[in-house]
Amino acid sequence: MKIRAIITGATGMVGEGVLHECLQHPDVEQVLVINRKPGGVSHPKLQEIIHKDFYNMSPIETQLTGYNACYFCLGVSSVGMKEPEFNRLTYDLTMHVAQTLARLNPEMTFCYVSGAGTDGTEQGNSMWARVKGKTENHLMALPFKAAYMFRPGYLHPTPGLKNTKPYYAYLSWLYPVFKAVAGNYVSTLQELGRAMINVTLRGYDKRVLEVKDIRQLGQGR
Repeated sequence: MKIRAIITGATGMVGEGVLHECLQHPDVEQVLVINRKPGGVSHPKLQEIIHKDFYNMSPIETQLTGYNACYFCLGVSSVGMKEPEFNRLTYDLTMHVAQTLARLNPEMTFCYVSGAGTDGTEQGNSMWARVKGKTENHLMALPFKAAYMFRPGYLHPTPGLKNTKPYYAYLSWLYPVFKAVAGNYVSTLQELGRAMINVTLRGYDKRVLEVKDIRQLGQGR
């Protein structure tokens, strides 16, 4: 099996890291990134669509067929947001893109980057966790071949990538300590990218992947 993947959020740290792994992996033959602005990456496997309105995918639908994976890395922080706004930017946006892709590519494996602490019951006190939980639940109900929810904790960045958050310069040297004392909450961005590729190739016995699952799936190729 060869992977033909769509990636969203490739101008952010997580999406850039997943894209980096895809471009290096021998079983990924084609990658389409959908960005609001140019990502500045060039590679023989890579195509880019600049599209600003993720609530309306109809202008680019004809370019979204023939793919068997989507690595959805687009997201926003909930800091300073009220629930309606966060819901619109997280649940509404994600579901619109996913519903479009499920209709166009029913044999697709959809991988969604959620977060450690997401509330799958949708009943907890944390607003962001409820919204993410609702998004996960509704994604898993769509008619994809498979849908996997990834819940990373602290992600150690991939060296050399340009979209790494500046504060990681102060945290990265502590990664061995984080891994030793809180291993169930720490993984690398490389492991996340490889885990997405590996569930597309081989599947997995869980649909919601916590950090330990990401680390397990992200080992090697």
